Amino acid sequence: MKNNELIQTQVLIIGSGIAGLSAAIELADNNIASTVISRSDDVTDTNTSRAQGGIIYKGVDDTKAILATDIMAAGAGLCHEDAVNLLAKKGPDYLKKLLLNRLNIQFDSENEKLATCKEAAHSVSRIIHAKDATGHVIQQGLTKEANKNALITILPNHTAIDLITPDHHSTDKLSVYKRKSCVGAYVLNNNTAKVKRVIADNTIIASGGLGQIYLHSSNPKGARGDGIAMANRAGARIINTEFVQFHPTTFYKKGADNFLISEAVRGAGAKLVDANGKPFMQKYAPEWLDLAPRDVVSRSIFTEMTLNDTPCMYLDIKSHLSADEIIDRFPNIYHYCLEHNVDITQQFIPITPAAHYSCGGIWVDEVGKTDIDQLYAIGEVACTGLHGANRLASTSLLEGLVWGIESAKDIINNHTDTLTCATETIPSWQYNKNSFADEVLIQHDIQRIQSLMWNYVGVSRSPERLIRALRELRNLETDIEQFYRDNKVSDDLIGLRNSVRTSIIITLAAWSNKTSVGCHYREDGQ
Repeated sequence: MKNNELIQTQVLIIGSGIAGLSAAIELADNNIASTVISRSDDVTDTNTSRAQGGIIYKGVDDTKAILATDIMAAGAGLCHEDAVNLLAKKGPDYLKKLLLNRLNIQFDSENEKLATCKEAAHSVSRIIHAKDATGHVIQQGLTKEANKNALITILPNHTAIDLITPDHHSTDKLSVYKRKSCVGAYVLNNNTAKVKRVIADNTIIASGGLGQIYLHSSNPKGARGDGIAMANRAGARIINTEFVQFHPTTFYKKGADNFLISEAVRGAGAKLVDANGKPFMQKYAPEWLDLAPRDVVSRSIFTEMTLNDTPCMYLDIKSHLSADEIIDRFPNIYHYCLEHNVDITQQFIPITPAAHYSCGGIWVDEVGKTDIDQLYAIGEVACTGLHGANRLASTSLLEGLVWGIESAKDIINNHTDTLTCATETIPSWQYNKNSFADEVLIQHDIQRIQSLMWNYVGVSRSPERLIRALRELRNLETDIEQFYRDNKVSDDLIGLRNSVRTSIIITLAAWSNKTSVGCHYREDGQ
């Protein structure tokens, strides 16, 4: 049932990346309808689409035990073993069934077999890829499949404002005595500026990451921590958010986006060098060199930038592959750099670390359930415990696929109808204000948050910087909450509110964890 301000759906999915669409497709296969929302006009504008390097499948001499061991080692001993074993056991089979057999994703081949490569901290070659646009190819395939399914409704330009929980929103005041549950979300139509009640039997948060709360990030504009902030306001448990992984190599040039320079470039032989072409990783990781875990590489680059008083370091691929090989293997990277007057077949690639992936997030179990009834979280927004303190390269796409399918299977097996009750007791959105917020003020506040997080809660952290970040972010949040209440909601205002909340969550976690581990590095750490 649908009208101008009410949508009723069996499952609401917030996010249209690999996790959200895998769940939607699995649900549809079992005759359960879903409504998928994307805050972007382009529903393929996701972190999934930006994933370049590849996705874990299986190598010639690979086993589930070897994969599990590699994941646990990269996670610095903090991985949840049940989650690791689940991915190692089911991941390759799910990939084969959906991506290879059903969607016929055209991964690169070699001698009529899938080509595999080895990335940092992997002990065998098990990564399959589609040149340097693996995520984009997967995203296109999933989107095409979802669009042709009558049971899947995709709504672009729709931003979730807040989860609807009866204990908070219901007109039935006795709801506070019941178990906390989620019955959907208030959702803004960015085209009309109208807010809808989306009432759902089950809600899945698949909203992606949070990299855009940092000054430098490889993430798309919408990756600003929306899902974590909404879940936090609803009362869900959030864990491990101090573990923000910084990708060591993103393109650096003033005025240009931090375009991801895939780890596969170093996997193909590229070396990290200073402006004079001198390699430096032997000083920091003599065993792994340029294929050390990402946190080690990021800190090494950051240290070299500080020692050399320069805003970037460099990546040398031209000395290790021919021009034809570079263009064939990395066409998107080649063309992006060339658009910014850097010919990577002739020049070093200027690079800087950038916020890339959140290893923590909304606590979930092995099927993506949160500690709020009828609410699931999958993909980067969730914390299954798979990544521990540091994500192993190319696990994230497979994690989204596995938990997308697992959450859908759990909903299928436990589906109950709660729509009627929720529709009657959840009020429409209250429009209290008539004016939109000043965009200049929104952008200024976002820049303040990004600078605070980059300088104080970034690659390297100290107690003094973390305390100052907390103080300034809390003061800023007080102003932003009042700003939010004084103006009509817009996507940018929602994003600002979520950015400051998520930043405080991360900073508190970083301040509380006194031990340097994985991608959480404290200068005073034990």
